[in-house]
Amino acid sequence: EGKLKLALALAEPKARFDFDDVALTAEAASGGYVLSGEKCVVFDAPAADRIVVSARTSGKQRQKAGISLFLVDAKAPGLEMRRYRTLDHRQAADLSFNRVQLGAADLIGPADKAFPLIQETLDHGLAALAAEAVGAMQVLCDTTNDYLKTRKQFGVAIGSFQVLQHRMVDMWIALEQARSMAYMATLKLARTKERTKATAAAKTTIGRSGRFVGYQAIQLHGGMGMSDEYKVNHYTKRLMMIDTLFGPADHHRARFADLS
Repeated sequence: EGKLKLALALAEPKARFDFDDVALTAEAASGGYVLSGEKCVVFDAPAADRIVVSARTSGKQRQKAGISLFLVDAKAPGLEMRRYRTLDHRQAADLSFNRVQLGAADLIGPADKAFPLIQETLDHGLAALAAEAVGAMQVLCDTTNDYLKTRKQFGVAIGSFQVLQHRMVDMWIALEQARSMAYMATLKLARTKERTKATAAAKTTIGRSGRFVGYQAIQLHGGMGMSDEYKVNHYTKRLMMIDTLFGPADHHRARFADLS
């Protein structure tokens, strides 16, 4: 209570997860700035007091130079918010900035030079999501393993069927691969030259592992795994969202190749 709630608005409808692709403009005017443009899928925006927004203050749309960060009141005149819930039931919103007036003090850091800070923030965010994904996969593996030991068919626990044992082993392998990549990404965070490459690689592996573990967990639980009353459903939805946050796996594979 009493704490300032913030949301981060980086993505744009036509940018496809490239956060240097910024069309929202911030024009200098009357000792401040005027924001015009759109942001999409801003998590937690409906509950935020202030929103940190990336905007272009100079340069062309897809240039890394010329991007600045601004702190915008969530109730500022000219800011329109379309609220909705995501697959994993989080609050999000698409934002439209219709000549939103800001003061000079609303600029965060130096003008035109925000992208390195944005990239560092995204890399740390990916490392945190990697750790969260590993935790979710651990729960799914543990829950599914317990279920196979207790659910009976033909008078025996279904975990005694060899084909299901093989699938459970595949789930554990995927989990351990994801865990190793999460450790690697975290260890590289302090190394600026290796950080982005490491998080991109982790995102690719963990996104693939998360979907595999989630889908297997649901299938091994049968119809019950699809029900909202059961936690397997919720953890799988969260893993699907983590796989799409900051871009799909193929996008990060492309980034990984660019950084090699």
